Amino acid sequence: MAVMTKTVTHPEPAFFSVWDIHAYYGESYIVQGVSFNVHEGEILALLGRNGAGKTSTLRAIARLDDPMVTHGEIWLDHQKLHEMKSFEAARAGCQLVPEDRRIIPGLTVEENLELARIAEPTGWSLERIYSLFPRLRERRGQEGTTLSGGEQQMLAIARALARDIKVLLLDEPYEGLAPVIVQEIEKTLQLIREQGITTVIVEQNAIAALKIADRAVILDTGQVVFDGLAEEVLDNEELRAEYLAI
Repeated sequence: MAVMTKTVTHPEPAFFSVWDIHAYYGESYIVQGVSFNVHEGEILALLGRNGAGKTSTLRAIARLDDPMVTHGEIWLDHQKLHEMKSFEAARAGCQLVPEDRRIIPGLTVEENLELARIAEPTGWSLERIYSLFPRLRERRGQEGTTLSGGEQQMLAIARALARDIKVLLLDEPYEGLAPVIVQEIEKTLQLIREQGITTVIVEQNAIAALKIADRAVILDTGQVVFDGLAEEVLDNEELRAEYLAI
């Protein structure tokens, strides 16, 4: 498999920087030189059509084995995530909430949270989590997999916060949720931003993501075609039609 790279000028890393990432699934060249910066406390919407490389980019950032990253750098608060394994990146503060949420069956809400805290005892306390998610406090003794879709999404985000977190990576957090629940998750993400946590959100519901985001990056066939303010995308109908089909 040929490794494709390009010559680029390396910038000074921001609080969270993805720089010239290239990644493959087998022989398929999925992420083709993606770069972007996120300032501390910002929400970045990572957007694009299906197959644009959004989820692959998140997985590459989280240092998962699939896709295979062949080139590039990822910096988080002066730490080189690109030199780490996935568990090391998580310990460094990079927390991925995947689309399938991965709630552990057989465990209650609180047991799911306590398990996360065992791995990273310096993360958010249960009291702090429950203050942000009062519904989880009400359901603390209920098995996590029996929660509603919206409550499971809250639990998945809360579990990430229970660890020592610096950047939250969210893959399709609104998937399958009713509009009223989407609004509730949006309010939660805004509260998380107020805590100074940097967030990258991949979401097919682009309008909803743009409304809470500070900035947006749009991918097309694994490459960045737009990097700017979220409001620029909301105001540019031609851009949305070409790359987001909305």
